[in-house]
Amino acid sequence: MEEQVADRTAAINSEQVEPQEQSKNALKKAAKQKKLADGKANKSATNTTKEAGRAAATKATNPAPKKKIEGAALIGIDVAKEDDFSAWYAQVLTKGEMLDYYDISGCYILKPASYFIWEEVQNWFNKKIKSIGVRNCAFPLFVSQDVLEKEKAHIEGFAAEVAWVTHAGKSPLEKKIAIRPTSETVMYPYYAKWIRSHRDLPLRLNQWNSVVRWEFKHPQPFLRTREFHWQEGHTAHLTKEGAGEEVLQILEWYAGVYEELLAVPVIRGTKTEKEKFAGGLYTTTVEGYIPETGRGIQGGTSHCLGQNFSKMFGITVEDPSNREDDKKPALHVWQNSWGLSTRVIGVMVMIHSDNRGLVIPPRVVETQVIIVPVGITKNTSEDEKSKLYGEVDALATVLKAADVRVETDKREGYSPGWKFNDWEMRGVPLRLEFGPGESKGHYVTTSRRDLPGKESKGQIQITELGAEVPQLLETIQADLYRRAEEKFKSHTKQITDWDEFVPALNAKNVCLIPFCLTEKCEDEIKEMSAKKEGEGEDVPEDAKAPSMGAKSLCIPFEQPEGLVNGETKCTNPNCGNMAEKWCLFGRSY
Repeated sequence: MEEQVADRTAAINSEQVEPQEQSKNALKKAAKQKKLADGKANKSATNTTKEAGRAAATKATNPAPKKKIEGAALIGIDVAKEDDFSAWYAQVLTKGEMLDYYDISGCYILKPASYFIWEEVQNWFNKKIKSIGVRNCAFPLFVSQDVLEKEKAHIEGFAAEVAWVTHAGKSPLEKKIAIRPTSETVMYPYYAKWIRSHRDLPLRLNQWNSVVRWEFKHPQPFLRTREFHWQEGHTAHLTKEGAGEEVLQILEWYAGVYEELLAVPVIRGTKTEKEKFAGGLYTTTVEGYIPETGRGIQGGTSHCLGQNFSKMFGITVEDPSNREDDKKPALHVWQNSWGLSTRVIGVMVMIHSDNRGLVIPPRVVETQVIIVPVGITKNTSEDEKSKLYGEVDALATVLKAADVRVETDKREGYSPGWKFNDWEMRGVPLRLEFGPGESKGHYVTTSRRDLPGKESKGQIQITELGAEVPQLLETIQADLYRRAEEKFKSHTKQITDWDEFVPALNAKNVCLIPFCLTEKCEDEIKEMSAKKEGEGEDVPEDAKAPSMGAKSLCIPFEQPEGLVNGETKCTNPNCGNMAEKWCLFGRSY
């Protein structure tokens, strides 16, 4: 009997069959959930049409029918990741209870499941930055026009995205007020006030807040939103060397967020002059890769601002080498800024999740283990059910004592198969099944979310539960990272011949090429690698090589061999310059 239950569970899990035990109540609830999800998807599609412009609207007049996954459960994901990436991504997030759409386009509600992930990132990163003396603070979200526009190069980088407050009630304001797109100009007038001596340095402050950038491009949850949550660190230092050390330390911690928490591999490097932070000296970055679309994605940036802002805002200290009779000029401080946003959640979802729903790494997921009672039938007595539920609670107690985040699912009116689908869609890394057979054999049946079908199945003796479940969760974490890293490496191509460059991009790769580092050449590469008009029009946008050309993602810190200064030419055939560095190019978000 137990073997039959296990076989049927595996079949349901691999979507070979529909659960036969759904009650009428469960079906009604499932239909209601599907109707709500479809409404959200339709609303998203409407917003997309409005924001994509005339070209997208024209294309939408004859849309290709959405390809449904055959045999998809009523409440499940019904669009395949490989067929329509954007629709799949929206369904995974909404049906997985990560977010909901708001009535203002480009704004989203972060539900508890996604905000828990953000809290785990906050907790981990706070411990790191506090170890070097960074303190958290909060500045207002408003900034005056005069202050915002004080640093011209900086504001030019954000001008099109700034949201302005122009009225208080019905009365127009004498001067409009900006909602911060970032906080350099909000904070630095007060750094000038607070920093009076070199003894006040370094000053290291960080904010966890939200900022507004009124994007006119197509919004995408977590990746491109008009309001987003992030942390922004702003620090002041006496020397360039001190500032530079911090820039790299923060960048390494950003890489740790991705690699250690989210199981996402990244490449560390420096942005080109064209792509660096507006008004900064240089920008370092961690860059990720989305295998399904073949696009790179910026993961987090740590900027050395140099002395540009300190000169603009008058942030100076006396020279500490001054003697009593010396009259050396005051020194402008060296500044850094660094930021990481909830984009990390979107990157994680895009890389790990599949056609059954979310796949979330154990270290950041809200519920690491779900225990589902099985084998309860209409012939099961209340005493037998009560006894089984008691044993399930005891299993949960053992796991909680081992610091495992565990829940039990004893909801009435839902079959085990329905519950399996539901928890898989939410991305819970490990499911434990426990029924009369497991009780008699003193074991639990395990099912890993990151593996398909029978490959996911296993058993753990109850006496070993407290030790083996944490170990299995760490194995899942490591396997998720390993698989993602293998894909990233296999799709990173080292190219020196331009004729191979665009085909490699179209094959969903990012490319390391010898590059001269000039802005003119970078613009040319982007234009020359753009998809030509009319090419691939019948393919969904996120599933094809996008129409935009390739841009520089970063100059990796780890440089491959083979580039000889003064001998190796830039890969752009129209460029007569010699290559300075290997540079990572790709189509990107």
